[in-house]
Amino acid sequence: MARTGPRSETRGERVELRASTRQTTVIKQAADATGKTVTAFVLDAAYLEAQRALTDRRHFLLDSKDWTRFTRALDRPARSRPRLRKLMERPSILD
Repeated sequence: MARTGPRSETRGERVELRASTRQTTVIKQAADATGKTVTAFVLDAAYLEAQRALTDRRHFLLDSKDWTRFTRALDRPARSRPRLRKLMERPSILD
């Protein structure tokens, strides 16, 4: 079985969670079916899902037309927004 997590890291952190009897039973069955311990199964599944959740926030694909539009937008000088400037100049409730 291929591991999805980094192999060289020492497992020093502890993650605790609560699960229903049904969830625990299914997780144990899946761990057995894949030849993993429950810990390895849960950790691999959580790590993979975390990577999926973060991928669209870090990586995106554009065709050449959209890439050109994207880079033009990034290179374009910022426009003045008087209402936004006025809002930002007001004291915050946190000040």
